[in-house]
Amino acid sequence: MKKLIFVLSMLVTTAAFAQTKLIEKVEKTGDELVIPYAKYELDNGLTLIIHEDHSDPLVHVDVTYHVGSAREEINKSGFAHFFEHMMFQGSENVADEEHFSIVTESGGTLNGTTNRDRTNYFETVPSNQLETMLWLEADRMGFFLDAVTQKKFEVQRATVKNEKGQNYDNRPYGRWREVNAGALYPYGHPYSWLTIGRLEDLDRVNVDDLKKFFMRWYGPNNATLTVGGDVDSEQVIAMVEKYFGVIPRGPEVEPMKLDRPELEGDRYVSYVDTNIRFPALMFTYPTVPIFHPDEAALDCLSEILGTGRSSYFYKKFVMTQKAIQASVFHPCSELGGEFTMFVLPFPGQTLAGFEAEMRTILEEFAENGVTDADIQKFKANREADMVNGLASVSGKVGQLANYETFRNDPNGIKYDLDRYLSLTKEDVMRVFNKYIKDQPSVILSVVPDENTPTAKPDNYEIPMEGDNPFPTTDYSGLSYTRPEGDKFDRSKRPPLGPNPSIKVPDFWKEKLDNGIEVIATESNEIPTVTFQLTINGGHKMDAFAPTKSGLAQLTASMMNESTENYSSEQIQEELRMIGSSVNVSCGDEATTMSISTLTKHLPRTLELAEEILKRPAFTESDFDRVKNQQLENIKASRKDPGAIADQVFGRLLYGDEHIFSVPASGIEETVSSITLEDVKNFYNSYYSPSISELVVVGDVTQKEVNSSLSFLKSWESKMVRMPELPKAPDTDKTKIYLVDKKDAPQSEIRVGYVTDMTYDATGEYYRAYLMNYTLGGAFNSRINLNLREDKGWTYGAWSYFDSSDEPGPYRAQAGVKADATDSAVFEMMKEISGFKEGGITEAELNFMKKAIGQRDARSYETPSQKARFLRRINHYDLDKSFVDEQNEIVEKITKKEIDKLAKKHLKDDSFYILVVGDAASHRSNLEALGYEVIDVDEKGAIIEDNKIDMNK
Repeated sequence: MKKLIFVLSMLVTTAAFAQTKLIEKVEKTGDELVIPYAKYELDNGLTLIIHEDHSDPLVHVDVTYHVGSAREEINKSGFAHFFEHMMFQGSENVADEEHFSIVTESGGTLNGTTNRDRTNYFETVPSNQLETMLWLEADRMGFFLDAVTQKKFEVQRATVKNEKGQNYDNRPYGRWREVNAGALYPYGHPYSWLTIGRLEDLDRVNVDDLKKFFMRWYGPNNATLTVGGDVDSEQVIAMVEKYFGVIPRGPEVEPMKLDRPELEGDRYVSYVDTNIRFPALMFTYPTVPIFHPDEAALDCLSEILGTGRSSYFYKKFVMTQKAIQASVFHPCSELGGEFTMFVLPFPGQTLAGFEAEMRTILEEFAENGVTDADIQKFKANREADMVNGLASVSGKVGQLANYETFRNDPNGIKYDLDRYLSLTKEDVMRVFNKYIKDQPSVILSVVPDENTPTAKPDNYEIPMEGDNPFPTTDYSGLSYTRPEGDKFDRSKRPPLGPNPSIKVPDFWKEKLDNGIEVIATESNEIPTVTFQLTINGGHKMDAFAPTKSGLAQLTASMMNESTENYSSEQIQEELRMIGSSVNVSCGDEATTMSISTLTKHLPRTLELAEEILKRPAFTESDFDRVKNQQLENIKASRKDPGAIADQVFGRLLYGDEHIFSVPASGIEETVSSITLEDVKNFYNSYYSPSISELVVVGDVTQKEVNSSLSFLKSWESKMVRMPELPKAPDTDKTKIYLVDKKDAPQSEIRVGYVTDMTYDATGEYYRAYLMNYTLGGAFNSRINLNLREDKGWTYGAWSYFDSSDEPGPYRAQAGVKADATDSAVFEMMKEISGFKEGGITEAELNFMKKAIGQRDARSYETPSQKARFLRRINHYDLDKSFVDEQNEIVEKITKKEIDKLAKKHLKDDSFYILVVGDAASHRSNLEALGYEVIDVDEKGAIIEDNKIDMNK
């Protein structure tokens, strides 16, 4: 690595860069793991980092503000996250919702995230859109406050409340982090509340409070702008000076450091969550901040205790079928870290018993210590994770921004790798003895009802009022000064640069003698290889024995267990020793073996993959455990409103004679009937190269791929017949089906029907996708803008067509606040019917054409993206030119054709409408909409006559 360092006062000599100071430049030499960059600083304090990467015609722009919920105070929580929402609501020169529309129309993607310590906004777009992205980000940094209105404020406050309802209050175990934080940190500590904030704080905040928060923390001197991709550094600097240079420096921001919380003893806390089936028990110990010298050793300790099949928690709880999940994790933030041990016991066991066993595990570890294999596995997986994190320009930019924000050094990847690879066994034992052994912790019990005993009675009450011993911020005297000094018209959107040249990945194809269709491409940006073996069929094969639905998934799960030569633990730990992964999973129409490895470990990884594929042991002990886990997951899903909605909707759509009327995991009655012999027969009957396809993407040549395929070439083929599935039943009219989820704070809504279209890349299915794009396929679609942005009823609403080899549904969905349930159904139907009758507008048509037509630039960047693209070509026998055909369709499609497709495929008179929510509150209001309302249970059976047989 070559690193050139300049003193801060040294100016870049080019006259055009008079405002910008070069701080340092880092270049890559050899095979070292480094992200090349140049770091600059503007006069107003804005840090600029540029990473040139010309491998794809993309640019990623990230603005990270060093402010998160840790800068909030008692009774004023949630401000930073609230601003994440508000900053998408327009600024002086960017209209409401225009940020999303501009980026989407550009063929890009965007988002924002907030955590305890920072807020970031980012876009990935074709490289000719760079100047537009910088204009957008500068406008909301320097020209935001005058555009903030009371109406926008109220809508986004409602949206944040819905986000909390959907992701916390209505989700199983959704409140554990909130309760845990309140118990772990002292009153007033900025980590004692979550980033989402407390609802009562959101209710008391006003627009002026939000504006003051912005003026205090969102100045350029508290921000890092990182630009990476197919860019020219000199051009980037000139653009950044143009758009950001006049924004005045904000108040100075001092680093915050707080002592690690000290617990006087174990704190027992608990709460009731009616959305769960399994109780949960968690120990949490306070540890160290991010990048602390002890962080790496604590990370390693957490993996030894709770990651992988050789871990203490897995062997003690999961292998013995005492718990459905057991893990240990160690997230660290700027002010501290949390070491958490977590178990989900099977019903019928006590949390008190689990507390004792968790303490026994710590005693056993103290006696056994750390092995060389523990250290090797940890280092191998950390190295693989870091390499894979460099697969995309967004990943590289995100790392540069994160290292700069928290270490004041973008080159943190070298520090990170060094500290993990230099770790010793002694380091791990030292941090165990210092932070975990015999140390007090928060012990949280989450129980499904008040009758379920907690680990011990609560001995700690989370304080909600009192004196605040922590620093506060003086917001008086803050004022907003509109930036001045522009020598251009900022209200005009910048012109686009030249269109980038988009290259579809080159690939080669081959058919092996046993029938496997192979497609592969060389991609050498990072030293990794991905194999994706698809065995067609999946859950669809359950149609041959529908009374055993879930057999395909259970068989796939068993493939991840013991083999003839390795135990379940041994095979997975052999993979972890080299940082590789081999995983078999099952979907509706395929079983997939996914193989991922660093290139240097490819031979050994494929040896293990062959063992997994060809020599599964299918032991009775593995079968009993895996089957029990699948059954318990099915039972637990009946507590989750979203999972209930998906399962019941599938049954409504497909009817009882279709295998897709039940999920791939099956239902309790069918999985209970599966035997080990069934699994063996399924494997012997349907795992065959004759119905398989292989995708290879990575740092390997065609010759190297061919030489690596011997284990697949020798796989014995057998003839496999695919089932013919029946047509989904038609409905005579639109009806509402209501599932009672008593006192649910939110309702889950599903709307749709099963189409008669299978997937095609250039036919009517693709055109129907284009038709739906502005109705429900984009953030700024009609449905989402109505329910989320205009009404504030939901965190998100959308619609889509979802077909593959079999005809699939048209589906619209949303999770909405409870008191808006009937109104949300009405508005969703209004938007769909309105689009069907009135058609698309010319503005929407132009928007769709630009958005779809320009996004190919980000379709083939990462190995996983390339693999998905190649798998589609292989499976549907597409020519490489299908991308050009799609672009031609987009360019030529007319309003008349879109409108005709809407009338044909938006069958609003024969929809299934499903609502999962509090029936007593919603039934009469739903009936008032004019639809017949039918009560169904959580399995989809009609309650009135209960004629539906779940065993069909």
